[in-house]
Amino acid sequence: MPATPPIRVLVWSEFRHEKINPKVSAIYPDGIHEAIAAFLREDSGLMVETAFLDQARHGLESARLDATDVLIWWGHMAHGEVSDDVVAEVKRRVLEGMGLIVLHSAHYSKIFKALMGTTCSLQWRESTDKERVWNIAPHHPITRGIGHCFEIPQEEMYGEPFAIPTPDELIFISWYTGGEVFRSGATWQRGHGRVFYFKPGHETYPTYHQPEVQRVITNAVHWARATVCIPDRCENIAPLEPLPPDPEADGRSTHAYV
Repeated sequence: MPATPPIRVLVWSEFRHEKINPKVSAIYPDGIHEAIAAFLREDSGLMVETAFLDQARHGLESARLDATDVLIWWGHMAHGEVSDDVVAEVKRRVLEGMGLIVLHSAHYSKIFKALMGTTCSLQWRESTDKERVWNIAPHHPITRGIGHCFEIPQEEMYGEPFAIPTPDELIFISWYTGGEVFRSGATWQRGHGRVFYFKPGHETYPTYHQPEVQRVITNAVHWARATVCIPDRCENIAPLEPLPPDPEADGRSTHAYV
């Protein structure tokens, strides 16, 4: 049996906070995207690259997206600077089969809103909250190796209502010291691609250094891997069985499909 090819992963972030906030750069000196890529590279089944906002086409050229099985997206302060053309390319690839993992404040990114079709708004508080992440889908591949729950000592609070469409699968629910709860892990099928939203990961906390968070993201990459790439087109096809002749047909099509 031939060996399974590695999953081609592209980790994207804005890479802005790290350049202007010493607290963030102390936690993620090479950027959040490189911190995530570092633990993913420990998995021999993954081939991991990174990209960030200020690169040409944000590092998300069409050819590069076409060669990506799973895209991981972290954004916060510059959602509006992401090109609409690039967002359209990413959406096209998800609908064709590419997996997408959306992290933390990327709930408000253009690409997540485009795929969800809702505002994706929520309540928030950056304080001294502890986050307890409850695993409510222990059967799911994304929760493999995660117990009943795990705790993040300090995290930004996200609270309901979370303006997302009803998830296909609800994976995690978080509770915070202030009393709020939040649907912190959820999946959707969009076209031929799988989408996973995972809430933890505020830039001023070392969340992506925590083993449980790393395990969830690694599991999610394997779950979301692309299994098909089916371009969106409307094809004019021949019938499988012979058809009787149409005496009124003149051989011309009235459809404008290309």
